[in-house]
Amino acid sequence: MRLTVCFLSLLTVFGTGKCGNVLVWYTEGSHWINLKIVLETLIDRGHDVTVLVPDASLFMKADESDRFSYQPFNVSMDAQEMRNFVDEFLHFSVFEMDQLNLLQIQIKVYELTSKLQDMSLSYCDGILKSPKLMDKLRNGKFDVVLSDPIYQCSEIVAEELDIPLVYTFRFSLAHVAERLCGQIPAPPSYVPGAMSKLTDKMSFTERILNMLFYLSQDAFAIVAWKKIDNYYSEYLGRPTSYCEMMGKADIWLIRTYWDFEFPRPFLPNFKYIGGLHCTPAKPLPKDMEEFVQSSGDDGIVVFTLGSLIDKMPKEMSNRIASALAQIPQKVLWRYGGEKPDTLGENTRTYKWIPQNDLLGHPKTRAFITHGGTNGIYEAIYHAVPMLGIPMFGDQPDNLAHMKAKGAAVVIDNIKTMQPQELVDGLNAVINNSSYKENAMRLSRIHHDRPMKPLDEAVFWIEFVVRNKGAKHLRVEAHNLTWYQYHCLDVFAFLFTILTAVLYVFFKLSKLFIMRCCFRSKQKSKKE
Repeated sequence: MRLTVCFLSLLTVFGTGKCGNVLVWYTEGSHWINLKIVLETLIDRGHDVTVLVPDASLFMKADESDRFSYQPFNVSMDAQEMRNFVDEFLHFSVFEMDQLNLLQIQIKVYELTSKLQDMSLSYCDGILKSPKLMDKLRNGKFDVVLSDPIYQCSEIVAEELDIPLVYTFRFSLAHVAERLCGQIPAPPSYVPGAMSKLTDKMSFTERILNMLFYLSQDAFAIVAWKKIDNYYSEYLGRPTSYCEMMGKADIWLIRTYWDFEFPRPFLPNFKYIGGLHCTPAKPLPKDMEEFVQSSGDDGIVVFTLGSLIDKMPKEMSNRIASALAQIPQKVLWRYGGEKPDTLGENTRTYKWIPQNDLLGHPKTRAFITHGGTNGIYEAIYHAVPMLGIPMFGDQPDNLAHMKAKGAAVVIDNIKTMQPQELVDGLNAVINNSSYKENAMRLSRIHHDRPMKPLDEAVFWIEFVVRNKGAKHLRVEAHNLTWYQYHCLDVFAFLFTILTAVLYVFFKLSKLFIMRCCFRSKQKSKKE
């Protein structure tokens, strides 16, 4: 009996489990940071991971030290073209947008979107129009495609390989992809469009603006996606659309959570995994720890405007440095530009800082941030109140969420920001206890969940592998027309029936009245 028990125990320990073969679509920047930690966890659990990477990439490079495999592919552009696009986008977002009217902004956004689509389609060509690579992928016996849809065509590859598709991403503008393609409900009366800077508590005017924002972005998507629709239809040899193909995704892993989001309805194949990259703080480098400890009871302020903004005009950096010199806290500023003339003794600049470890340090009092999702979640994880200076993209909207939840003060325009505004904002965040209390409340919500976000993301990927998809979680709305979805055909039918009944009732009533009148007249004549 003992031998039997030992043998069964060994089978339990060494028995083969169901491990998957995961194909990862190419992505960039902070999107890659979120994705990479998921891939490393999948490998820890015994899965094989292959990452598609172009031969020209800004941030994502094939690293031999990584434990997953890279599958390179050729593209028709070089890294400098990509850098030029990023620089143009940043210059427009940070310096040009305030000087343009609404029509000019929409035209410029459309131009940038078209350029991004051209880049994306060059990646599509590099994979889909390479018979050798596609044959290699077909023979790779992959179980799932994992994609951050910042770049298109992962849907076609999943279709060609006949395997499930899992999305992991932050959001689409005005939730267009989630609403129109994923079929997630989004009543405009209390679900603010992404990047609208609205909250779930809207006045009548704000509800009008939110509705118009939804409609305008839906119309913009229909126009902007036309190029992608044509590419998909031409490649597959049948009429289709980008949105239709997106709707086939089995699971949507959304990189936010209810510590950040306002309450809203969602679907069973939408999973919220915000903060999956956050970890407990590790010890700081020795010289940095000494500087932090020298702050005494006043503590420190962590300052970064993200990886893309590490330099700025000298006049601007001098204004910021002069403001930082006026506070009693020590400041650690991630900045790669020329040293400001007004830099105080309490401030040190670094080309790189261990942001998560600094935010988790007990002496950290505030976080000056541009409002990137990764940084906001690290601040929530470690319960650090924020002073937000949004630059572009989703950052103003992210900080609007934090401001509405009482965990941040926001300065809207860095170009016109005066030193005293920055000083006043920092003093409010540090000295007004409500900001710290709200940050701690959000942190408790973040940590008080049945499963860690990273574990949940991995679980649902493994779920798709085990079950060869998750189509049973997709709502039937995907198979309905727009008028069926809104029950307009039902309303039309009921209205027709009601109209017919009322018409018959009216006719019968009229006939009854006429007969009564006729009988009354006959009776009068007889009398």
